[in-house]
Amino acid sequence: ATSNVFAMFDQSQIQEFKEAFNMIDQNRDGFIDKEDLHDMLASLGKNPTDEYLDAMMNEAPGPINFTMFLTMFGEKLNGTDPEDVIRNAFACFDEEATGM
Repeated sequence: ATSNVFAMFDQSQIQEFKEAFNMIDQNRDGFIDKEDLHDMLASLGKNPTDEYLDAMMNEAPGPINFTMFLTMFGEKLNGTDPEDVIRNAFACFDEEATGM
């Protein structure tokens, strides 16, 4: 399924996911790690616990590069409306519903 994950989304969606990935990948190494997650959440005014970060990281079967990121969203969002998918993905980080 991993190799075909790009077929699940159209080009504009992939671009939006890429922008989201780049926002999370704070150190720009091409992978999302626990520190990237912490820094991204901290930049949003959150103070995530180690347990929370570990739980998020443990959802991935391995290192989270962009293809893995898309695959994880694809599995969670299979069968949902693509626009809702992206909106819901960003809503996870927008607890105050500011749209930022």
